[in-house]
Amino acid sequence: MPTDHPASDAFPKTARNQVKRMHERGCYARHEIYPILDAAMLCHVAYVIDGQPYCTPTAFWREGDHLYWHGSSASRMLRVQKPGLPVCLTVSHLDSLVLARCGFNHSVDYRSAMCFGSAHIIDDPAEKARALDSMVNRFYPDRAASLRPNTDQELKATMVIGMLIEDASGKVRSKGVADDEEDYALPIYAARFPVTMVVGEAEPCPRLMEGVTRPDGLSAFQPGRRLDDALLENQIRLYGAA
Repeated sequence: MPTDHPASDAFPKTARNQVKRMHERGCYARHEIYPILDAAMLCHVAYVIDGQPYCTPTAFWREGDHLYWHGSSASRMLRVQKPGLPVCLTVSHLDSLVLARCGFNHSVDYRSAMCFGSAHIIDDPAEKARALDSMVNRFYPDRAASLRPNTDQELKATMVIGMLIEDASGKVRSKGVADDEEDYALPIYAARFPVTMVVGEAEPCPRLMEGVTRPDGLSAFQPGRRLDDALLENQIRLYGAA
């Protein structure tokens, strides 16, 4: 990823996005936060309705400084967001399990991002249809144009939410085992166990028509490849590097 972004690339530290615990792990630059977002398909959206907190997992995608997600038109969370609702969208990647020489120093290596803004429903039919095509193309490049168009009923049953990222921060741990210096002399096993989600072998639909072949837009999904790497490659292919 590029590292020559100007100072304006960074989100300012605010009361809601500043990393307070282990602040040295925090980051605020777009070129550091956006790859964490772009390497994921699943996020969690937190919000409050009538004093009750909720947190909803959903698929999402990023276009510049905007985040989008979708769901059923019957969703209470999505309906409430129509006039604009403050939300916090988070993404996390578990990269390793860390076993130390004392329980306190056991940990995990991870990458996480937290984004704040006001979510709103995409009402314009043309923009909604464009956003849904963008969702397909973001994960599976060039695929939307080859699909059967969504019907009016399908579009009506789906709600699309957009959010401008107002504040954001990332937090990363990647140092593996980190014991107290005197504990390294103890005869206790310590290790880092890497954790990855990988792509499996494709299983074509048994009712696939004869002659239909796998499109080039799916080239990132190779068996054994890390899923976060494949998703990041597809984001860059569609929108360029963060």
